[in-house]
Amino acid sequence: MSTDQDAAASSGEVEGVTYIVDPADPRLDDYRELNSIAVRAEMEADEYFMGEGYVPIDRMLDSGHRMRSVLLHPKRLKRFVPTMSRPEMAGVPVYVANQAVLAEVVGFNMDRCCLASAFRAPMPTVAELSSTCRRLVVLEALNDDQNVGAIARASRAFGIDGMVISPTCNDPYQRRTVRVSMGEILHIPVARADAEDWPSALHTLRDAGFETWALTPDVVAVDLWDMDVPDRVAVVLGAEGHGLEPETMDVATHRVRISISTDVDSLNVGHAAAVTFAVIGRPARAR
Repeated sequence: MSTDQDAAASSGEVEGVTYIVDPADPRLDDYRELNSIAVRAEMEADEYFMGEGYVPIDRMLDSGHRMRSVLLHPKRLKRFVPTMSRPEMAGVPVYVANQAVLAEVVGFNMDRCCLASAFRAPMPTVAELSSTCRRLVVLEALNDDQNVGAIARASRAFGIDGMVISPTCNDPYQRRTVRVSMGEILHIPVARADAEDWPSALHTLRDAGFETWALTPDVVAVDLWDMDVPDRVAVVLGAEGHGLEPETMDVATHRVRISISTDVDSLNVGHAAAVTFAVIGRPARAR
């Protein structure tokens, strides 16, 4: 009996599942060193990305991304079995390993692991994206996975139908981003501007009929609530603390601020995005 079969026998075998006991097994290579951003960026490149948790994995399947494999802790398997019957899972290997094996593979003690890998889809260009969307969010140099994930989730909630990211913005398909967005980032088309096209990518949006609203706390900026919402609008957001570059602000159609209490210094960029998206998407009679 093979080591895989030994593990299956001791764990209670489930049809269609491969039980793995050797952490060096190459079938688990997609899942190694999950906490190293540099290593993961080199490993994944433009080929694949990771999802973590039942809901993000379901959203991966819903989004049409082609799955590569799934890796589960034994205690995660029972709930995942119904997902295995989905047509999108046909031919996708499902691996199960115990806690010790999982910890050695991923590089830390991930309790009750529930992971999946899927192939990345090609990104559209900024011009292609602007031709198919009416509401965009533009992210400049955001370097926090959780903020990008929160913005993606708010985008989906309030009808933002595309995302443009600057050349230095974080990878929108990092594991933490996918998790925080609850998989919603996978349902938003994303275009990354080339280095030579930033911030002139905002000109591309303007040529496609978009107003670009640069969010800033500057008191001389126009109050968000006083803005008339055009047919096509792109909300431009910068990184926490630093904000948008002056060159980017200069290219934008308007500088827009969210009025908040003077007792509070600022909003988190994810919160600011959600507020802005809600204002843009409110019914016309409420404007």
